[in-house]
Amino acid sequence: MKEDIVNSFAAEFKHAPAAYSHAPGRLEILGNHTDYNEGYVLSCATGQATEMAISAIPGRICKLMNPPLQGVFTIDLDDMDKPRPKDWTNYIKGVLVELRRRGIEYPAFEVLFKSTVPLSAGMSSSAALEMAFCMALRQLCGIELPLPDWARIGQSVENVYLGLKSGLLDQFSSLYGKKNSFILCDFRSVEVLKTVAMPAGWKIVVANTMVKHNLVESDYNLRRESCERAAKAIRTKYPEVKALRDVTSAMLEECKPILDHTDYLRAKHVVGENERVMKGVELLSAGKVEEFGALLFASHESSRDCFENSCPELDILVELAHTIPGCVGARLSGGGFGGISIHLVRENDAEEYCRRLAAAYKLKTGKTIETIICSVGDGASSEPA
Repeated sequence: MKEDIVNSFAAEFKHAPAAYSHAPGRLEILGNHTDYNEGYVLSCATGQATEMAISAIPGRICKLMNPPLQGVFTIDLDDMDKPRPKDWTNYIKGVLVELRRRGIEYPAFEVLFKSTVPLSAGMSSSAALEMAFCMALRQLCGIELPLPDWARIGQSVENVYLGLKSGLLDQFSSLYGKKNSFILCDFRSVEVLKTVAMPAGWKIVVANTMVKHNLVESDYNLRRESCERAAKAIRTKYPEVKALRDVTSAMLEECKPILDHTDYLRAKHVVGENERVMKGVELLSAGKVEEFGALLFASHESSRDCFENSCPELDILVELAHTIPGCVGARLSGGGFGGISIHLVRENDAEEYCRRLAAAYKLKTGKTIETIICSVGDGASSEPA
């Protein structure tokens, strides 16, 4: 709530903030690892979000607070060239470095933010933080940039500053989300092609394995390199192929003999995901929710068997989804290697589904999961405080 953030800022820094911003996390509904392959993704912004209050101050030392973390964190505007290991302020510094590279000026500042986006879970808490800060600076400094440029700034924080070869999905979804709708994103043209209404009477249940993933330290970059090798090999037979987005399943099978087996499997996942996204939009538009749910199950099987970015905990959650009434589809969501699964569940069954899923998972593994009945929210915004 804006009032809570503004009041907390005033209590901590002893003056009112100048600007307020809000940026949601995101859920990848279909289209796993397709964004950096110039493909299609069906995603949404979440009701869970990062909210921020900011004010300009004199000098070169910025002050940041993130209750419930104790104390004041600082950023020296003259000492930001290199990220510090395991430091969340890197996401703020990265934005500042990217703006500086673009010749955009900004003052030192005081910031207080709070977030309801789970950390390291696959709902992109990092993009929510980046975009909340971008929107706060936009309001504070009057920085005029198109939304795709703000998304690219956030991507550059992760690609250039932190060394993670991620795509634009997280930042794009956070900026362009629409309440109660999925958005179909094209990551070649970098635009939202259309919105698709969230089916009435259905909810997205998020099941967090509590297996923390750090994509910078995972095999994420290796997956991207494998996709790029596959596209390059296919290009020798089909010169028009620029990225895996241009490859059909038939083309891929024809090129299988010239591909490294692992690269083939990675490409099979991405090519299949692009096809599932477009089929999914068609099914949702026709009101065929249960058939759409079957695509979620197929997507997870592909992640597990071809892209190998699942984990035992995620596989168990999706297996259980097949057995509990009310659910028509489930899959891992996000980068993978831990984090969350999403479950498409009848609204009237959602609370009981969460209870039964958690109980069955605990019985099978001895471990506890976190479940969230997720709302689908609007994209990022900013306004005077």
